[in-house]
Amino acid sequence: MATQAHSLSYAGCNFLRQRLVLSTLSGRPVKIRRIRARDDNPGLRDFEASFIRLLDKITNGSRIEINQTGTTLYYQPGLLYGGSVEHDCSILRSIGYYLEALLCLAPFMKHPLKIILRGVTNDQVDPSVDVLKATALPVLKQFGIDGESFELKILRRGMPPGGGGEVLFSCPVRKVLKPVQLTDPGKIKRIRGMAYSVRVSPQMANRIVDSARSILNKFIPDIYIYTDHMKGANSGKSPGFGLSLVAETTNGTFLSAELASNPQGQGAAVLPEDLGRNCAKLLLEEIYRGGCVDSTNQSLVLLLMTLGQQDVSKVLLGPLSPYTIEFLRHLKSFFQIMFKIETKPCGEELKDECHLPLAKDSELEKHQDILDEALSPELSML
Repeated sequence: MATQAHSLSYAGCNFLRQRLVLSTLSGRPVKIRRIRARDDNPGLRDFEASFIRLLDKITNGSRIEINQTGTTLYYQPGLLYGGSVEHDCSILRSIGYYLEALLCLAPFMKHPLKIILRGVTNDQVDPSVDVLKATALPVLKQFGIDGESFELKILRRGMPPGGGGEVLFSCPVRKVLKPVQLTDPGKIKRIRGMAYSVRVSPQMANRIVDSARSILNKFIPDIYIYTDHMKGANSGKSPGFGLSLVAETTNGTFLSAELASNPQGQGAAVLPEDLGRNCAKLLLEEIYRGGCVDSTNQSLVLLLMTLGQQDVSKVLLGPLSPYTIEFLRHLKSFFQIMFKIETKPCGEELKDECHLPLAKDSELEKHQDILDEALSPELSML
């Protein structure tokens, strides 16, 4: 199948994961040229090479060609095989970088996937394992991907720059996905969170909890933030702390926000009180944006809708992130699937702003330009 399919060609390093994941699912080969060609250090980075090695481990018969400078990549996908796998992730990016792709691929393997990933569990760039466990797994369950073997567990926590974390992810195989109708997010009924600290005083986590509650208690009483202080070998190789918050609605929607401290030796020291307050404000912003899926998992739900049955699925999203907009374009290229998009007012007081993120005026114009450009050529908008 893959050898007969028409090869797609791209230039640049942006959205490399999207292209390789969709190539694997569609069976269409992809060639990516000019990867950081003009950079002082051209070619693929270590974390991207590690991601390609991971794809090679979970597939059977993939053909990967990279030129000497690393600026051109040809990927002809094999069959998604699955099984038991172990992988050492690059410490330049967190395990969430690799896990986001695995969440897209795991339900479509030949054998159930059971994988141990080692590296950084929480950083300031990618979604942490805590957030993916709290928000992405419920999204997969909405599509009928569930069972005893469906779990995501943090065995060891690892902070940058040293890493040392370990995560277990196992997922059953599903041949058919259920169509979904996620159009009513409901009201926020509870907030849960995890304040973690490794190789610092356990009191750090308690200070984070107190400062986050000082803001969130004004809105809802049902708040519980767990503290997780790992010691010894389970605490990884670098000190750090952070907070992940998840708001659950009456209709089973999960909206998340998170923050982590600066890596050891990089940037100014962060006070746990400031981190707790800022993370609470980020959660309030995510709630303000609305939708039945938070901004981290927009592309995941759109992919599962694409690969599901022919029945019509509907989902209500908040403002589309630039990542999601590019993902919609890639879905059209790889699967020839287009989404019908309608804008929906969020109530009288927010009627004008509800389709845009909270941002400064200059940023609002930029977001509007991105949305207009994305929606007009490719998506029918009512």
